[in-house]
Amino acid sequence: MAIPDSFIEELVARSDIVDVVSDYVQLTKRSGSNQFGLCPFHSEKTPSFSVSPDKQIYHCFGCGKGGGVISFIMEIENLPFRDAVAFLARRAGMEMPDEEDDGELRGRRSRLLELNRQAARWFYGNLSLPEGAPAVEYIKKRQLSPKTVKSFGLGAAPDDWYALTNEMRRRGYTDQELIDAGLSKRGKNGGSYDVFRNRLMFPVIDVRGSVIGFSGRILGDGEPKYLNTPDTPVFQKSRNLFALNLAKRTKRDMLILAEGNVDVVMLHQAGFDCAVASLGTSLTPDQARLIKHFKDNVVIAYDSDGAGVKAAQRAIGLLEPAGLKVKVLRMEGAKDPDEFIKKKGPEAFELLLERSASHMEYRIEAVKAKYDMDTGDGRLGFLRESIDMLAGNFDPLEAEVYVGRVAREAGVSEETVSEQLRLARRNLAGRRKKDSERRVMRPERAAQPDSKRIRYRNVPSAMAEEGVIKSLIRDPELIKYTKDLEPEDFTADFLGRLYRVIRAKAENHEAVSPAVLLAGLEPDEAAHLTGLLQEPVNLGGAREAMADYIDVIKTEGLKDRGDRDLMAVRENLQKKKGLGG
Repeated sequence: MAIPDSFIEELVARSDIVDVVSDYVQLTKRSGSNQFGLCPFHSEKTPSFSVSPDKQIYHCFGCGKGGGVISFIMEIENLPFRDAVAFLARRAGMEMPDEEDDGELRGRRSRLLELNRQAARWFYGNLSLPEGAPAVEYIKKRQLSPKTVKSFGLGAAPDDWYALTNEMRRRGYTDQELIDAGLSKRGKNGGSYDVFRNRLMFPVIDVRGSVIGFSGRILGDGEPKYLNTPDTPVFQKSRNLFALNLAKRTKRDMLILAEGNVDVVMLHQAGFDCAVASLGTSLTPDQARLIKHFKDNVVIAYDSDGAGVKAAQRAIGLLEPAGLKVKVLRMEGAKDPDEFIKKKGPEAFELLLERSASHMEYRIEAVKAKYDMDTGDGRLGFLRESIDMLAGNFDPLEAEVYVGRVAREAGVSEETVSEQLRLARRNLAGRRKKDSERRVMRPERAAQPDSKRIRYRNVPSAMAEEGVIKSLIRDPELIKYTKDLEPEDFTADFLGRLYRVIRAKAENHEAVSPAVLLAGLEPDEAAHLTGLLQEPVNLGGAREAMADYIDVIKTEGLKDRGDRDLMAVRENLQKKKGLGG
């Protein structure tokens, strides 16, 4: 059952966006009535995340994300719409409406989660069958204990194109459900076949305990080495972490961020129950926020090769702005945590954790490794890059601590480094200020939205449609001048839906709230609308402007229909020529 509009409106009215956002973002800077802070959705040093108490919306001028209070909770807590509404309802002391029927979408999600659970049990069961022998051999080779295998629910995907598909069909699941869950693919002949074949299987379990996807490591030769479930209605790689369902219970004050699933499993087996890993992708801002939700400290334990160092540098740039205290392990004599523990034991790894370098020490060492410090040019290059790095550091006090270290490595005085750091900060602040002003005060934006999911098929009409929506939100009384405009006249689907809602509310003499309008939009649509609402609207000649907007929409509509009619005529002529020939 859909949540009634009246409930959404009351919920939004009780959930002041400034109060809600302030639970996650420190809002300090003010510009007019708006409040600014560092965006929680991307890494930045200068606040470009705006919250409007008047409109009850948020918008980031840096990454473009935006929406209302429900959209914010969906993004920051990684929740679907209904769960975000329930989250805010609990916060506001409201009781959710009775759910007689969760609807088709909720039922579909439940079916996919149950399908994943049954697939995980089937994979696990294969370890005791002949077809699971290659996986069992690999498990023994990696010295994984039976307790660890059971704790993580590891399993085996047989070297068979149809084993899982046929088994799940037998249990009543359709081919489309298997495809939707990312367990099967559609073949050229119309049938379905298994995605995971000849792999050691790692179920991906969310913090609620649901199996949402899988990661499979190839057994033997073949590519890719790791294969992950694609994004599905119940799983998004960029918003989940492998083993967080176990690591969230750790008594340690940190999470260890490892590079692969096997590293995580081995760390847990060795007693380090706080290890997690990203899922086949580089660390994302969503995953950094997810870590922050559970712990304030994170230790990066990536591989010690060049790719691992590069990945660690990138991860630091995401974790630190998320408010995490970051340290990095340097595992000399081993390429990864698994090898280190097997060579030197858990006690040595514990000591390594205690002595893990701060992210600044790690970054300085990484910069130093790029230059020949025995030459003047090498020391100069090291000095310049290190100063730029310190200037851009999130914590200026922390940067000051390492001035002496950089000075000693480069063979110059601390006064020289401090002076150059001061100049670098001033230059950086100037560039950031210009960038921020350019984002906030941009005179116009591109005709096409930034989103890849929203593309205007008729740009002139869509620009006019945007004008109609902006004007009606600013001044609902203008609806009386739109009697000749129908939702079907809109070429942009989501703008037409907005117009339909606005007109219905006007007919019922109800107020038009941007926050309520945003609640019915997809994230990309909500972000685009909040961007529009930041743009100036001249209401001085509002009636004339509305007439102009409608004229453009109607004219472009006639052109569209004319083009379609012309195409139809041409097609008919071609057919006649073909028949005549």
